[in-house]
Amino acid sequence: MSPTSAQSGRPAYDSRRLRRIFDRRAATFDEVAFLPREIAQRMRERLDYIKVSPASVLDAGCGAGEDIPALRERFPEAPVFGADLSHGMLMRALRHDAGDTSWRRFLPASLGKALGARGPRFAQADFSALPFTAGAFEFIWSNLALHWHSRPDLVFPEWQRVLKVSGLLMFSTLGPDTLKELRGAYAEIEAAHGVASRRHVIDFVDMHDLGDMLVEAGFEIPVMDQETLTITYKSPESLLADVRRWGAYPFERDTHDVAHARRLRKALLAALEARRRTDGTIALTFEVIYGHAWKAVPRTTAEGHGIVRLEDIGRGPAKRG
Repeated sequence: MSPTSAQSGRPAYDSRRLRRIFDRRAATFDEVAFLPREIAQRMRERLDYIKVSPASVLDAGCGAGEDIPALRERFPEAPVFGADLSHGMLMRALRHDAGDTSWRRFLPASLGKALGARGPRFAQADFSALPFTAGAFEFIWSNLALHWHSRPDLVFPEWQRVLKVSGLLMFSTLGPDTLKELRGAYAEIEAAHGVASRRHVIDFVDMHDLGDMLVEAGFEIPVMDQETLTITYKSPESLLADVRRWGAYPFERDTHDVAHARRLRKALLAALEARRRTDGTIALTFEVIYGHAWKAVPRTTAEGHGIVRLEDIGRGPAKRG
């Protein structure tokens, strides 16, 4: 079984708090959208090597909807849906898409009429509880969204549910080395000031654990890889401002003692300043995890009868190494 939040040390999932964070961040998220844009491009390059022609597409955790035009261009005959927890982000997605009907020239007239006035549809929803029927999509895309949910072991089964059999899931997320400089700076100042250690940034799940969760959720042939990206800053203030705009920094405030919070912030800025490199910049690390997997063919029917695929007939029993 997948670990619970308590067993893994991750906090319980609080969708209302997360929604408030991103509703507040929506207005300034464009200032840090360069990161998801870059990762989306790298995901599209990976998708070039996969043969897939879905009839329906979901962008899970679509945010401001910036990936949807490219998905629509790649799959012109497939309706593209977007789902996000944040109302503020979805309002930006609607404005981002408003008036863009160029996609229609790729569609047969009958399909364009069936889709109505707008290409993608948007739903405000937690992506671990989607408002779609089972098997509604043949392709799920999710760019830098999964890490916002503290229980990916609950998200993957829901994505598996709304995928058709043999449908493809492709996602990117952030791994444990992400923001390690910020966590290290906090650990230093807490030790120096005799302050009890606490969580200051969201938790990130290891790539291998995610792969295990995919298999347990009913996906097959998972392919996982990761790379480390470094963003550099001229000042600790600009670094912290970007982290807040990403929303990954929701735990730092202590409203009970404003003076104490100010002292800790001053110490944090000094700790980050001390990490300035020989080139004069301060680095911030992002461990980016990429994954894709296919929804497995069920091994039993709803009545409990076994299902044997034709390609498996004649094969001997699987051997363990």
